[in-house]
Formats: sequence, structure tokens, C-alpha cells
Amino acid sequence: MSPIPKTMSGILVEETGGVEVLQWNTDLPVPTLNDGEVLVRNEDIGVNYIDTYFRTGLYPKPLPFIPGREAAGVIIALHPSVTNTTATTPTNRPPLSVGTRVAYITDQQGAYAELTAVSARDIVPLPPAISSDLAAAALLQGLTALTFIREAAGLKRPPKDDSNNTDGKDNDNNKRWALVHAAAGGTGSLLSQLLTLHGVCVIGTAGSAEKRVQAEKWSGAHTVIDTSSESDLVSRVGEITEGRGVDIIFDGVGKATFELDMQVIARKGTLSGPVPPLDILRLVPKNIKLLRPGLTAYIETQEERDAYTQELFELLAEGTLKVNIHKLYPLKEVAQAHVDLEGRKTIGKLLLKV
Repeated sequence: MSPIPKTMSGILVEETGGVEVLQWNTDLPVPTLNDGEVLVRNEDIGVNYIDTYFRTGLYPKPLPFIPGREAAGVIIALHPSVTNTTATTPTNRPPLSVGTRVAYITDQQGAYAELTAVSARDIVPLPPAISSDLAAAALLQGLTALTFIREAAGLKRPPKDDSNNTDGKDNDNNKRWALVHAAAGGTGSLLSQLLTLHGVCVIGTAGSAEKRVQAEKWSGAHTVIDTSSESDLVSRVGEITEGRGVDIIFDGVGKATFELDMQVIARKGTLSGPVPPLDILRLVPKNIKLLRPGLTAYIETQEERDAYTQELFELLAEGTLKVNIHKLYPLKEVAQAHVDLEGRKTIGKLLLKV
């Protein structure tokens, strides 16, 4: 490995605001490793909508800071404490070392740069079949979708040889229906694919004709509804489900779609997503389960992170789960990536290339 430089390039936010605060800097100090950390030379960096919340100050963070939570690359240095692999990784994980290909999700930010100091517990070694760009595109949203399917919806992993549990489009009375809002988005398309894999019939929504086409291509949904032209979603969902309603709803939109969700959800259905304040007694007539899940609490232990990550990588490697990479932007053009993301001009995952 080449010597560790004293400075690096990256994006520095010194004040919150619009995309103009994303300042390209070629003289940033290289992070100093603390106990339990490794230094990763980033290759591909995931752009997520939450990054815009930190940039604008909606989610406060001490200034200045380097944004970004998700990336993939190669370890170029380890704190001495990390050499004790039994203290940082369980015995069934390969030990971390210089040259190990990895991906990570960090709550500390710092991914919009050439080099990032990351806690060893947040590091995921990459198998040969998973490329750097695929890992950066899939890790955060893929783990979100997979844990939501398992933990929030309560769906068990189907046996690989179960040919009757692949598309959920049989005509028996026991089939389940799901509604996934924003099915053309990164997380929405993965949720739709996983639900279909578990034998659930998926109705997706998309905000334009173009996004509907992309959702049909990438999500594997049974039906995708264009909300920009459909006037009566309640009637449409009722028609599709033959009046039964949907058993599972994943709604990342929230307030604007909550009343619709409450009308189309079936008896004993599960609704996951942000919701406005409500009288909990509204859940009683249908015995609705209402959840506001988040990824972090589902992968809190090393065993949980490893198990879900291994399953995710298996699904990606065998091609069962597909990720749509919308565009790769040079790191210094991150402002344009944020403009496109906030302008709803993108379909799929945005990556920054170092």
C-alpha cells in the first residue's frame, strides 16, 4: 500500500444551507485514528436523502463537517487496537487488515472524502462477487429493506428450493398484498423485490409516468400506479385486491398518504412509516399494527449486522436482488448530485466516484 498522505480531497460544510455550502477542498487533514477505528480509502460513496438534511441543518451537526454516511473502498491503516481481532470482530468474520475490501455505514458522517476513519464495528468485508460500486449502492438501502421485511413485516426467509413462494400471484384466498409507496426509489424498489420474493403481491406507487415505467422494470411489483394521473387510489387498490385491501404497507412519504393507507389497509394489517399525530383508537376497527422502524436498532449487535449483511450480499451475488444505479458523479460534483436528488430527477441510487 502507498504511504498515508497528510492531506486529502473532500467536501467540507462550514455553514448549513443550499448546495453552495458543499465546498470542494483539496487540503483537508487526513483523519487521525482513534481506538477501534480503521482508515478507509473510499472508492464509491452513496448519496442518500438524509445527507441533504445534514447539509441544510434540518438535522443539526457541529460545524464544520464532512457529510456522507455510506461508502465502499479499501482499508489502508488500522489503529493498533484493531489488530486484536477477537475484540473487534466475531470469530466467524475474516480479520480486518490493510488491503481488505470493505463497505460501511457510519452515523459519524465523513464519507464525502478520499479517506474516512470508521469504527471497525461498522466495517463490512466485501466478498469477491460484490463490487465497490454495488456495495456502496446497496448497503444502506438494502439493509433497510431487508430488516424491514423481516422485523417490521415479520416475513421469514423463504427456502431457496421453494418454487411456490416466488411471485405471490397465485389465485388462492390466502395470498397477501402489500402497498409500497415510491416504488421507483432505491429503498422502495428493493422492498418490492423482497416482498415479491416472499410470495407477496405488490402494488407500487410512483409519482410520474416515467417513474412508473422504471418501477415496473426494477421493482418487480404486481401493479404500479402513477399517482400523478390516477384520481382515485382507494378505488384502484380495492379493484386490484378484489376488495380485500393490503396486508402490508411501507410508506416513506407520511402525512400526505396516511389517510389513503388507513382506508386501503386490510384487517390486521401492518403499516410502517412516518405518520402525523393520531388518535390511537383509530387503529382499533381493523386491529392495525402501526410501526415507525429504523435500521440502526435492527442491526445493533454484531451478530445482527453480520447475519443481515451476509443475506443481502447473497441475494445481490446471485442476482435475486437488483440495484438500479442512476448515475456516478465525480466527488467534486456532489452539489449537482444533491440538486438532482432534491429535484426528484433521479430514479435509482446516486453514487460519488472518488
